[in-house]
Amino acid sequence: MRRVYMDANATTPLLPEVIEAMHPYWMEHFGNASSIHQQGQRARTAVDQARETLAEFFGCHAAEVVFTSGGTEGDNTAIFGLLHPGDHFITTSIEHSAVLAAGRRLADKGVSTTFVDPKPNGLIDPMDILRAIRPETRLISVMLANNETGVVQPVEEIGRIAKDTGAWFHIDAVQGAGKIPIDVKKIGCHVLSISGHKMYAPKGIGAMFVRRGTPVEPIFVGGSHERRRRAGTENVPSIVALGKAAEIAMHGLETGAMHRLAGLRDKLEQGILTAIPGTGVNGAGVLRAANTSNIWFDQLEGEALVIALDLKGVAVSGGSACHSGATEPSHVLMAMGLDKTRARASLRFSLLKTATEADIDYVLEVVPAAVERLRELAPEMAGTAS
Repeated sequence: MRRVYMDANATTPLLPEVIEAMHPYWMEHFGNASSIHQQGQRARTAVDQARETLAEFFGCHAAEVVFTSGGTEGDNTAIFGLLHPGDHFITTSIEHSAVLAAGRRLADKGVSTTFVDPKPNGLIDPMDILRAIRPETRLISVMLANNETGVVQPVEEIGRIAKDTGAWFHIDAVQGAGKIPIDVKKIGCHVLSISGHKMYAPKGIGAMFVRRGTPVEPIFVGGSHERRRRAGTENVPSIVALGKAAEIAMHGLETGAMHRLAGLRDKLEQGILTAIPGTGVNGAGVLRAANTSNIWFDQLEGEALVIALDLKGVAVSGGSACHSGATEPSHVLMAMGLDKTRARASLRFSLLKTATEADIDYVLEVVPAAVERLRELAPEMAGTAS
């Protein structure tokens, strides 16, 4: 059976070039990057080279790059590392759980949080951020691209609001990294976090941009690693891999790889909407990450369609992988104003950068038949339940 993976926003495979780059640092060059002997210094050189690459990727100085274990750590570090009792935190209701849960926990630490809702198209209105500002507002956190809909947020406008009001500004760029050019100076953020496994590097590695002079308190303490901003022996193979993945991503952005991917995404959407009545795109009409489409299918349960497609070799998801198995509908879609029935009937298709026309053709062959079959079964299932 042909298999087509369309859940890249959950995780991506390692690219062959990434595996090749990291392989020597498992065996031959295994040294601790903090050691002063030759093996250690070889590892240190590799870490420094990866840091230079990430600095180019972010548009910052190498000294402003901090390696982490991934997006959750980066988000948590920015939030817990900048906020103190009495502060006010502004974020949005469509953020990843790493930000939302952190905001809720802050209530126990004397920090109040405002969750700004999006417009029905999934965009955050910068004026709603401005209206939420208080004298004690210390931090604003907004994602670059939404993990479920792909909607790209107006972060530059929000960055200007943060600057004008004196608030720190954090960007969760996990789903935007490698799909959207990142320029931290243009955005105006103080902290930005990414995750390796969303951009063809291993799980368990990530990076942060921390603007020089931003007083982020580390949440991991111990040694003097990462200029005392993140204690712990460096994961050299994965750091090298992330550097290589960032290098490949920059090349892809320069050569138009995302334009090709957006074309495939659009073909998928148009094919589904043309072939299947009672469908629509969540976040249509606004700028989205090139690989992401979130489509609703009326008169069925999204989870049933995920299973039906998997049996036909197509891997998609009903939303964020971090909420897999949750009984509640997507918090993102609900915040956009969808009712529970339509939110539960929505699926996310997120394409790998290696996706082909043949992949799209196969999915367009499988999805209509699966939807038709499930809709035929729906009245029967309802009758059985009664």
